[in-house]
Amino acid sequence: MSGGVAHEEAGGGGGHAAGSMERWLLTYADMITLLMAFFIMMYSMSVLNQEKFKQAAESLRTEFGPKKPTAAQGAGLLPGAGNEESPQLEQDVQSVEDRLQDYVKKNNLEELIRTSHRDRSLVISVASDNLLFARGEAELRPPALAILDKVAGLLQRIPNAITVEGHTCDLPISTQRFPSNWELSAARACSVVRYLAEEKGLDPNRLAATGYGASRPVAPNDSEDGRVRNRRVDLVILSHGAPDSSVSPEGEQALPASDEGGR
Repeated sequence: MSGGVAHEEAGGGGGHAAGSMERWLLTYADMITLLMAFFIMMYSMSVLNQEKFKQAAESLRTEFGPKKPTAAQGAGLLPGAGNEESPQLEQDVQSVEDRLQDYVKKNNLEELIRTSHRDRSLVISVASDNLLFARGEAELRPPALAILDKVAGLLQRIPNAITVEGHTCDLPISTQRFPSNWELSAARACSVVRYLAEEKGLDPNRLAATGYGASRPVAPNDSEDGRVRNRRVDLVILSHGAPDSSVSPEGEQALPASDEGGR
C-alpha cells in the first residue's frame, strides 16, 4: 500500500519536471522568434532607408549637378551670360543706333561715322583720318572727343559688352614706336578704351581693345578712298560674351614700304 503511494508520488514528480522543461522551451522559442522578427524588421528598415537615400541623392544630383544646355539657352548679352537676347535689350541697342544716326545726320558726319551689323552685334565705325588720330599716331585729337562723348553717352544706356577694334589700311609703317600696323591699330584701340573708361566712366569690365592692323578691310586697298575707309576704329556692341571677327579680308594689296604709311 505504502509502496503504491510512493510510486504514484514519484510518477507525479516526474510529470511536473517534464512540464517545467517544456514551458522553458516554449519561452525560449518565443524569444528566438521575437528576436528573428526584430532583426528581420531592422533589416527591412535598413534596405528601405538605403533606397530612400539613393532617391534623395539622385534628386540632388539632378538639381545641382552640371546641366546640358537646352535649345532655349543661347549666348547672353554680357560676358558669361547664357540666355537669349531679351526683347527689351534688343530694343535698347536699336535705340542707340537710331539716336546715333540722328546725331550723324544733324552734324553731317555721314562720311566719318557709319553703323552696320555683324552677327546681331551693332558696329559703330569711326574714321581715323582727320578725326580720331593724326597720321601715324595713336593720341586722340580734340575734334574726336565730342564724338566719343556722344557715343559714350549712348553706350551708358545699355549693359552690353563692347569691343573696340583698331584697323589700318595696308600701307606699311615702321617707326620706333610702331614697328608695324599691328602695334599702331592696337594702340589706337587702347586709346579709345582708356578714354571711355577713365574720362567717361564706362565700366572697364565691359570694354576690350583689339588691334587688327590691315587684316580686316571694309574696302579694297587699291585706291586712296578705299584706304581711308579702312583706317578706322570700330566700336562693336556685342550681343554675346565673345568678340566677333567674322569679317573676312578682301582686296588687300601690298604696296611699297613707306615710313609714313599705315595711318
